[in-house]
Amino acid sequence: MSPKKASTTRLPRICWITSGKESGGNNQQLSLQLRELPPSRPAMILIREKHLDARQILCLAGQTAKEPLPIGSLLMLSERMDIALAAGLDGVHLPEHSCPALRLRNASPAMLYGKSVHSLEGALSAEKEGVDYIFFSPVFTSLSKPRYGPLQGPKKLREVCKAVSIPVFALGGITPENAIQCIECGAWGVASLGLFSDKANFRKTAETINRLLP
Repeated sequence: MSPKKASTTRLPRICWITSGKESGGNNQQLSLQLRELPPSRPAMILIREKHLDARQILCLAGQTAKEPLPIGSLLMLSERMDIALAAGLDGVHLPEHSCPALRLRNASPAMLYGKSVHSLEGALSAEKEGVDYIFFSPVFTSLSKPRYGPLQGPKKLREVCKAVSIPVFALGGITPENAIQCIECGAWGVASLGLFSDKANFRKTAETINRLLP
């Protein structure tokens, strides 16, 4: 019998992705930034630091897990289920061409599993393999990765949202101005690396998006 799929009813509607430039030591700046999140808005925090080794990622994940995040927030880790489990995080986010989520769920059924996709076919495949949500990107020209993949646009975002029954997060070039457009296309929420990396304006940006999202 397959493990029970994790509930997605508690998914926040915004996912902040770490900068990709965090250190493996004392991450004071990240801690300060997380404390600027609007207290009334649950957030998903995705730790995505590919330049760090396993020990450093575990240290960063453990530190982040101790932060006083808004009630209902979730902590996710890119790719490394073993480290996510060791640090007591909520789940793992997978690249498009990674191990099928169902195999990971066999080992840890209580965790959340997400996947990045870049096409309708990829979205349908991810849903079939049992992920709890997907990132669809790049919807707009990416702020952090301007040359990352063909631009999908709101029309394709709408097609993906209609085609799958799992939550879709719009990713790529998200701004306070276009976040609501993504929701109107059927996206459950939005995800951003670039806005989270803009430390000088992060609080204002987070508060603005908080007011706009349902």
